[in-house]
Amino acid sequence: MPVNVPHALPARRTLESENVFVMSDMRASQQDIRPLRIAIVNLMPTKIDTETQLLRLLGNTPIQLQISLLHMESHSSRNTAGEHLDAFYTTFDQVQDQKFDGLVITGAPIEQLPFEDVDYWPELCEVMDWSEDHVFSTMHVCWGAQAGLYRRYGIPKYPVGKKVFGVFEHDVLDPRSRLLSGFDEVFPAPHSRHTETRAADIEAADGVDLLAVSPEAGVYLAASPDGRQVYVTGHPEYERYTLATEYERDIAKGLQIEVPRNYYPHDDPTVPPRVTWRSHAFLLYANWLNYCVYQRTPFNVSAIPQDATANED
Repeated sequence: MPVNVPHALPARRTLESENVFVMSDMRASQQDIRPLRIAIVNLMPTKIDTETQLLRLLGNTPIQLQISLLHMESHSSRNTAGEHLDAFYTTFDQVQDQKFDGLVITGAPIEQLPFEDVDYWPELCEVMDWSEDHVFSTMHVCWGAQAGLYRRYGIPKYPVGKKVFGVFEHDVLDPRSRLLSGFDEVFPAPHSRHTETRAADIEAADGVDLLAVSPEAGVYLAASPDGRQVYVTGHPEYERYTLATEYERDIAKGLQIEVPRNYYPHDDPTVPPRVTWRSHAFLLYANWLNYCVYQRTPFNVSAIPQDATANED
């Protein structure tokens, strides 16, 4: 899906250099199809990096996307220039009367805080509640997945003894799930978190299915049966050096941190890491956009929500 990216957005230059298909306003206006409206609630402090990572995955499928970047008005960003936010971002109050085909809620490095202690928690709850009748399908990533599971089903997060950190193998639990269409039975994906969501809690909840888990890292993927709420506890969008940057940052702070698992060849951080998860990351986002959004969202976006089973095979 070619992404219609603002010409001056820094991510555009990076994506074009990687031969990722990005589209101009002129070309978009000449296509006789309706673009999917996708909003991204970017909670990460390194917003420009996260924009690039997500747009890379979203831009690898055949339908045109119109992207809206959102940040939390109730939180002051210390790591992204105000000029960047003013130029490319909007706030929830500016879009709350609009409807979107898809929404991505990113992670945030705050998983050790109780949800209610996060300064923008009330605003994020408002966004998640709003999405139920203003967005056809929402993908929640890492802490965003924990937040969504807690808000909708009361599923808690639990501290882990040591950070879940590295690239881990995952088992597909439901090969019939459209989200996992084309996946290998075992697939790799990165994780970076200090807390976990437990499989037993998801299995005991009504309205959400457990789809993929890791013997080492635990829950990876869950979704509502209609595909309108998707929860990914890992970071499929991570780039080659993202875990390395986090590892080096923690070492520089004097924190007790182990080498990320299954990431560096022979677990040797002096050797460049290998990317083993990229194909499944692209496939997950392509499946979400195709099966959970494009194939089922109403042509008239203002008609969201519709009967979630109306367009099923």
